[in-house]
Amino acid sequence: QVQLVESGGGLVQAGGSLRLSCATSGRSFSRVAMAWFRQAPGKEREFVARITWSGGRTYYTDSVKGRFTISKDNAENTVYLQMNSLKPEDTAVYYCAAQKVVSDSGTYSKRYNYDYWGQGTQVTVSS
Repeated sequence: QVQLVESGGGLVQAGGSLRLSCATSGRSFSRVAMAWFRQAPGKEREFVARITWSGGRTYYTDSVKGRFTISKDNAENTVYLQMNSLKPEDTAVYYCAAQKVVSDSGTYSKRYNYDYWGQGTQVTVSS
Protein backbone atom coordinates (compact mmCIF):
# COMPACT_ATOMS: atom_id res chain seq x y z
CA GLN A 1 0.00 0.00 0.00
CA VAL A 2 1.23 3.46 -0.89
CA GLN A 3 1.02 6.29 1.61
CA LEU A 4 1.56 9.98 1.06
CA VAL A 5 1.96 12.00 4.25
CA GLU A 6 1.93 15.79 4.19
CA SER A 7 3.40 17.99 6.90
CA GLY A 8 4.40 21.58 7.47
CA GLY A 9 1.07 23.32 7.48
CA GLY A 10 0.07 25.87 10.07
CA LEU A 11 -1.05 29.40 10.80
CA VAL A 12 0.96 32.27 9.35
CA GLN A 13 0.45 35.97 8.83
CA ALA A 14 0.03 37.42 5.38
CA GLY A 15 3.41 37.90 3.77
CA GLY A 16 4.90 35.00 5.66
CA SER A 17 6.26 31.67 4.46
CA LEU A 18 5.65 27.98 4.98
CA ARG A 19 7.30 24.87 3.60
CA LEU A 20 5.16 21.81 3.04
CA SER A 21 6.59 18.33 2.74
CA CYS A 22 5.08 15.16 1.32
CA ALA A 23 6.77 11.88 2.13
CA THR A 24 5.99 8.67 0.29
CA SER A 25 6.08 5.35 2.09
CA GLY A 26 4.84 1.82 1.73
CA ARG A 27 4.95 -0.18 -1.48
CA SER A 28 7.32 1.26 -4.04
CA PHE A 29 5.88 2.37 -7.35
CA SER A 30 7.01 4.19 -10.42
CA ARG A 31 5.69 7.68 -10.88
CA VAL A 32 5.89 10.28 -13.60
CA ALA A 33 5.09 13.27 -11.43
CA MET A 34 4.05 14.60 -8.04
CA ALA A 35 1.74 17.52 -7.48
CA TRP A 36 0.14 19.75 -4.90
CA PHE A 37 -3.54 20.61 -4.87
CA ARG A 38 -5.53 22.68 -2.40
CA GLN A 39 -9.11 22.95 -1.29
CA ALA A 40 -10.58 25.99 0.41
CA PRO A 41 -13.85 25.77 2.38
CA GLY A 42 -16.81 25.54 0.06
CA LYS A 43 -14.64 25.26 -3.04
CA GLU A 44 -13.46 22.47 -5.29
CA ARG A 45 -9.99 21.04 -4.98
CA GLU A 46 -7.69 22.92 -7.34
CA PHE A 47 -4.28 22.35 -8.86
CA VAL A 48 -1.37 24.30 -7.39
CA ALA A 49 1.92 22.89 -8.69
CA ARG A 50 3.46 19.83 -10.32
CA ILE A 51 6.95 18.44 -10.81
CA THR A 52 7.99 15.62 -13.11
CA TRP A 53 9.84 12.93 -11.23
CA SER A 54 12.70 12.27 -13.62
CA GLY A 55 13.31 15.62 -15.30
CA GLY A 56 12.16 17.98 -12.58
CA ARG A 57 10.04 20.07 -14.92
CA THR A 58 7.68 22.30 -12.97
CA TYR A 59 4.21 23.68 -13.56
CA TYR A 60 2.24 26.20 -11.51
CA THR A 61 -1.20 27.67 -11.46
CA ASP A 62 -1.10 31.36 -12.29
CA SER A 63 -2.07 32.58 -8.83
CA VAL A 64 1.05 31.13 -7.18
CA LYS A 65 3.67 31.77 -9.86
CA GLY A 66 6.61 33.69 -8.44
CA ARG A 67 5.56 32.91 -4.85
CA PHE A 68 5.53 29.10 -4.60
CA THR A 69 8.27 26.67 -5.54
CA ILE A 70 7.85 22.92 -5.89
CA SER A 71 10.90 20.69 -5.52
CA LYS A 72 11.73 17.05 -4.89
CA ASP A 73 14.22 14.69 -3.37
CA ASN A 74 14.12 11.47 -5.35
CA ALA A 75 16.30 9.60 -2.90
CA GLU A 76 13.97 10.46 -0.04
CA ASN A 77 10.80 10.05 -2.12
CA THR A 78 9.73 13.45 -0.89
CA VAL A 79 8.25 16.47 -2.60
CA TYR A 80 8.20 19.98 -1.15
CA LEU A 81 6.22 23.15 -1.63
CA GLN A 82 7.93 26.35 -0.53
CA MET A 83 5.29 29.02 -0.13
CA ASN A 84 6.39 32.65 0.18
CA SER A 85 4.48 35.93 0.28
CA LEU A 86 1.42 34.08 1.48
CA LYS A 87 -1.98 35.70 1.12
CA PRO A 88 -5.26 35.06 2.95
CA GLU A 89 -6.64 33.55 -0.25
CA ASP A 90 -4.00 30.82 0.00
CA THR A 91 -5.83 29.47 3.02
CA ALA A 92 -6.83 25.87 2.28
CA VAL A 93 -6.11 22.24 2.98
CA TYR A 94 -3.13 21.30 0.84
CA TYR A 95 -2.89 17.80 -0.61
CA CYS A 96 -0.05 16.08 -2.38
CA ALA A 97 -0.70 13.59 -5.12
CA ALA A 98 1.24 11.09 -7.19
CA GLN A 99 0.78 10.38 -10.87
CA LYS A 100 1.73 6.91 -12.13
CA VAL A 101 1.26 7.23 -15.87
CA VAL A 102 1.72 9.97 -18.42
CA SER A 103 -1.39 12.03 -18.96
CA ASP A 104 -2.79 13.51 -22.12
CA SER A 105 -1.15 16.75 -23.16
CA GLY A 106 -2.49 19.73 -21.28
CA THR A 107 -4.37 17.75 -18.64
CA TYR A 108 -1.73 17.63 -15.91
CA SER A 109 -3.83 19.84 -13.64
CA LYS A 110 -6.78 17.47 -13.66
CA ARG A 111 -7.39 15.49 -10.49
CA TYR A 112 -8.28 12.31 -12.34
CA ASN A 113 -4.69 11.94 -13.54
CA TYR A 114 -3.43 11.34 -10.01
CA ASP A 115 -3.53 7.93 -8.44
CA TYR A 116 -2.50 8.43 -4.83
CA TRP A 117 -3.39 11.22 -2.43
CA GLY A 118 -2.31 12.32 1.01
CA GLN A 119 -4.65 13.21 3.83
CA GLY A 120 -3.95 16.93 3.59
CA THR A 121 -2.40 19.60 5.77
CA GLN A 122 -4.13 22.83 6.78
CA VAL A 123 -2.61 26.16 5.80
CA THR A 124 -4.21 29.26 7.29
CA VAL A 125 -3.05 32.74 6.36
CA SER A 126 -4.30 35.57 8.54
CA SER A 127 -4.66 39.13 7.28
